[in-house]
Amino acid sequence: MSQLNILHVFRAPVGGLFRHVMDLARAQAECGHRVGLIADSSTGGDRAAAALDSIAPLMALGVTRIPMSRQVGPGDWTPILHVTRRARAAKADVLHGHGAKGGAYARLALGSRRAVRAYTPHGGSLLFGHDTLAGKLYLTTERLLMRRSDLLLFESQYSADMSERKVGPPHGLLRVVHNGVSRTEFEPIVPADGATDIVFIGELRHIKGIDLLIDAMAALRREGRPLTATLVGAGAERDALVARAANAGLSEAISFPGAMPAREALRLGRLMVVSSRAESLPYVVLEAAAGSVPLVTTRVGGIPEIYGPLAEALIQPESSAAIATAIADALDHPETMRQRTQALHERVARYFSIDAMVDGVLDGYQAALQNLRNSGRR
Repeated sequence: MSQLNILHVFRAPVGGLFRHVMDLARAQAECGHRVGLIADSSTGGDRAAAALDSIAPLMALGVTRIPMSRQVGPGDWTPILHVTRRARAAKADVLHGHGAKGGAYARLALGSRRAVRAYTPHGGSLLFGHDTLAGKLYLTTERLLMRRSDLLLFESQYSADMSERKVGPPHGLLRVVHNGVSRTEFEPIVPADGATDIVFIGELRHIKGIDLLIDAMAALRREGRPLTATLVGAGAERDALVARAANAGLSEAISFPGAMPAREALRLGRLMVVSSRAESLPYVVLEAAAGSVPLVTTRVGGIPEIYGPLAEALIQPESSAAIATAIADALDHPETMRQRTQALHERVARYFSIDAMVDGVLDGYQAALQNLRNSGRR
């Protein structure tokens, strides 16, 4: 493949989306492509700044950060114009937007007819429904932007199907390319001294179902199981969740240490619980499986695609009772959980690698570029 000029555009440098962009950008640069990043300057804190500083030497097209609002508003024109200028200066072959805002900025950049306009939702707008005003706004915007989408890259078949159902059929190419983890992440993770019974990792927000996990722990405690938990992450609902734990009499049993790298966080508990109400294809499930960490998770989004034939172990979402039952079963049947953990580890090693993810994305770019040549846009 000839050298490409690739610009990745995304808003918040946090969570699985950020990890995906960083892994992809680094690998593309190592393959010989010229890569650049554009991200929000007001989120992510010191951890994001350090990560972006560390990758900057590999980014031939540079790393820039400007304010990007989570909400739609007149201020969105500033990042759109910034992306436009960056794309022109870089002679971009690919403008790859990630998440709702990054996808909008990449596709609305002016004078970008020669560049492939690629979009990976990472959940984003697709997590909304048509039953709310916000959902109607976001999904209508996605429908309008579909006409400026040369390549749609979905991290799960679930997301691809949801997009077609909520937004409509694709205007350009559609590819499903699963997220992947690196070879080094398949080293087993050993619980730290003083690890709690349970660990959760993720953004502290309603969609992650942390309230349900707290309620499940309270129910298990009433049954005589005094479990402990470490809830790793940051987010707007932290104070509300701390208060919920206190009201349930769990202040001493649950700690909230803030955000930290996944492998470091996974050592803080003996059983990983993913209590999400909705997901796309979460890295934290791949990371736990790669590290052979016992895992309890809900049946949402692309998680069944990760589990494959093991999906019968997944639990009903939106149910603290189902979470409590699954935790109790995991603790009461350690050999069954050990076998499931090993089988999931082997499945992720076989099907969810960074190499496969990068190859799939680059193949998508190449096919979209050929379409542009055929249409006379290049």
